[in-house]
Amino acid sequence: MDAFDTPSLDPADAALAARYLEHVRHEKRLAARTATLYELDLQKLAAFAVEAGTPLRQVQPAHVRRWVARMHAGGRSGRGIALILSGWRGFYAWLGREGLIAANPVQDVRAPRQTRPLPKALSVDDAVRLAEHVEADDAPWLEARDAALVELLYGSGLRVGEVVGLDVAASDAALRAGRGWLDLAGTEAQVQGKGGKRRTVPLGAQAVQALERWLAVRGERPVALGHEAALFLGQRGTRLGAHAIWERLRRRSQQAGLATPVHPHMLRHSFASHVLQSSGDLRAVQELLGHANITTTQVYTWLDFQHLAQAYDAAHPRARRKR
Repeated sequence: MDAFDTPSLDPADAALAARYLEHVRHEKRLAARTATLYELDLQKLAAFAVEAGTPLRQVQPAHVRRWVARMHAGGRSGRGIALILSGWRGFYAWLGREGLIAANPVQDVRAPRQTRPLPKALSVDDAVRLAEHVEADDAPWLEARDAALVELLYGSGLRVGEVVGLDVAASDAALRAGRGWLDLAGTEAQVQGKGGKRRTVPLGAQAVQALERWLAVRGERPVALGHEAALFLGQRGTRLGAHAIWERLRRRSQQAGLATPVHPHMLRHSFASHVLQSSGDLRAVQELLGHANITTTQVYTWLDFQHLAQAYDAAHPRARRKR
């Protein structure tokens, strides 16, 4: 068993820590990298305990909260602190199972709440530039497919998984498999969202035109057996996957001269942000996105506020500082 090397730590505590790490490495059979992270977390706990003059078995929730506050003040993220607490919690749970402590001092201590980052959305100009970009070096069928992908993702706010699961038309097989389909005559699509929930999304005029152009050339490539129903096909005639869509969007956004590489969810964010900026109807955006809870949709109100604040700063005479 390896020694637990923390200066000034009581030998009895060092032996306990070494026993626990032996348990982690061998009995739990964790990966070497994970076991190393456990050891680093335990060394941090031991250092705090030594500084406080408190044996590891006598650590109280008040100690842990104080140490959490110090880590947070030192710039460690809420997620990072949560991972450290998880490691400490496991150590004290093991001490409890060994009958060495009566209660886990970390059990009810939580990390500071991490500020949720705002979703990244394109400006309207950049979104239009991407949608109107034509990749002249691509084969006509490939350009038609990618243009339809962009118009569908930005025009209807679909998740990439929902786009992957679209069929050309409705069928019993699509229903059984939980796939969606197009209804170009009705200018809408039926999609299968998270949790198996189905919803109807409208298709804009540009998306309908792009999809019609794609369907007109879709048959120029051989279609692999079993993939005849798929709306979007790859080079080998199989259903286009999410990874391929990510790569094609990234390439297209770079070719269009956008400063930021675009991914499918960025177009979904852009759709939601731009609809909200134009309509102010949060409930409608919730329905279009297929969010079960409106609190998930409310993050776009902050993007909307940022847009308004930027417009104010740029246009209002009392917003500009005198030089």
